[in-house]
Amino acid sequence: MIDSLLAGALLAPVLLATLWGGLALGHRLPLPWGLRSLAVLGWLASGGLWGLLLWQGARLSPLAGMAIQMAALLAWWRQLQPAMDLDWADDVAHLATGEVEGHRLTLHHVRDFDWQTPERARIAWERRQYDLRALDSVDLFVSGWGRPGIAHVLVSFGFLDPETGRHDFVAFSVEVRRERHEVFSEIGGFFKQYELAIIAADERDAVRLRSNVRDERVTLYRVLLNAADRRDLLLALVEEANCLEATPRFYHTITANCTTLVFGMMRRIIERLPMDHRLLLTGLLPSYVHDHGGLVEGVSLGELKRLGDITERARQAHDAADFSRCIRKDVPGWE
Repeated sequence: MIDSLLAGALLAPVLLATLWGGLALGHRLPLPWGLRSLAVLGWLASGGLWGLLLWQGARLSPLAGMAIQMAALLAWWRQLQPAMDLDWADDVAHLATGEVEGHRLTLHHVRDFDWQTPERARIAWERRQYDLRALDSVDLFVSGWGRPGIAHVLVSFGFLDPETGRHDFVAFSVEVRRERHEVFSEIGGFFKQYELAIIAADERDAVRLRSNVRDERVTLYRVLLNAADRRDLLLALVEEANCLEATPRFYHTITANCTTLVFGMMRRIIERLPMDHRLLLTGLLPSYVHDHGGLVEGVSLGELKRLGDITERARQAHDAADFSRCIRKDVPGWE
């Protein structure tokens, strides 16, 4: 009995290492598909052999063999570096960058695509300027595609024109920076398959892409931040975007995604924000923000979600010049 328990205790990490190594090689080994598949099969076979020997009573030789195998894999894994210049997909061809002079924020490469299909769009990148003194609002867009707890999050900043009473919005999106031939995979996001991107975009691009073109369900929440915190969050995003332009990073499905990156910035602005499982399940992020007083007060979370569902309004306002105003109709905090 003791031998069986010991074998089981030793077998578990060997099997986990075998699985992790197989996935790492499958996603990142720079070989043609056939040769890469053979390498993965070889890795799995050797890991299975060490596991079999452990189960049969051997101890030192299978553990030493697995340790040597893993040391070689990790040495290769650590030398993988994120790239700066690849054949990027059109929508992530440029990263947002910006600079501040006095009260004037200049953003470079603001995306303003007119999407016809999820893969095809009229391409436009613009340079835009904003008066930080006019920064009046922060909104959270949560876009889901039917997977429980899984969603994409955008943060949008509104600048109020005192003469017209209208807002000019720019949305920030933390995304994977895919190569032109790549398709996103959540599993691949654990294994250094993609670089990290911060995109600044017009709402007519970023929101319509999800609600009108990809048929996702999009919900808008007005976020309660004071003027100083709004400014600090915006400038933190710009600073992080500038850093990414200079020094690329890998995207990670959990530790460097559309929620955790923004949460890290907010934690520097607002002290004592606690960690929570809802930060990992991005579709649950509004619940976390609501519980910490970040959404419109006096309205239940369920009602905020119902009234903030802008999907149909976005589809009806597809070509409207005042698209951003139309989608905010009846949203709490924007009445």
